[in-house]
Amino acid sequence: MDHTSAASAGLDPTVPHPARRYNYWLGGKDNFAADRASGDELQKLFPKVRLGALANRALLQRATRFLAAEAGIRQFLDIGTGLPTADNTHEVAQRVTPDARIVYVDNDPLVMVHARALLNSSPEGRTAYIEADLNRPAEILEHPTLRETLDLDQPIGLMLIAVLHFIHRDGAAQPIVRRLLDALPSGSYLVATHATADFGTPEQQKLYQQLIAQGKSDVWTRPKDEFTALFDGLELVEPGVVPASEWRPEPGAEIPARSDINIWTAVGRKP
Repeated sequence: MDHTSAASAGLDPTVPHPARRYNYWLGGKDNFAADRASGDELQKLFPKVRLGALANRALLQRATRFLAAEAGIRQFLDIGTGLPTADNTHEVAQRVTPDARIVYVDNDPLVMVHARALLNSSPEGRTAYIEADLNRPAEILEHPTLRETLDLDQPIGLMLIAVLHFIHRDGAAQPIVRRLLDALPSGSYLVATHATADFGTPEQQKLYQQLIAQGKSDVWTRPKDEFTALFDGLELVEPGVVPASEWRPEPGAEIPARSDINIWTAVGRKP
């Protein structure tokens, strides 16, 4: 998509967007110069950020497979979808259970353009897309497309993968997560990943704060205790709150240093 087409689709290609920057880090082509410049700037300051993005993506796939194959989840609400790449949520879930239903949500029009073109469901299941913002969870929950696709009386896997750290201010993410979980029935699961500065050096942590203060980073890192609080009232699935690469890794997988990943992960079940 060129700049003219982007403008007609309601996009501002001169402003970097997290979904397109993430696509760039994953090796995708659905991004603009501003997204690449933003990604390069962050990678210059934090050289292992691309490794963290890859670990986060792999976690999404492992957690989705767990929910579909072991937890019996047949419905997924994936908020902060990002641009389609290999093995998206519906592909992993429907590989296990072809009748799985998935609703994707993102606030970037480019994501929705690609999602509608590329995220095709299995014949037995269903995949739908909503352009909406995580900051307004009620609009997501009340959206007619969600209601037509998912049965809110049956368990749902709520996927909040690398999206909550775009909710700024201390304590601001928890009410949003709680609003979403309150609408889901017993037996539902929350899967979340979140950027953290817990493993960084004091110098790196100071740099993060400077970038936030200067408006040069849109990532609001959270410490382990604040991330863990997002799962209050849920039953944590083993191994609990761990870095993304340490949550049920594939047999024989090499586990990077925690300071190379800087992403907390957990899966919790609503009793």
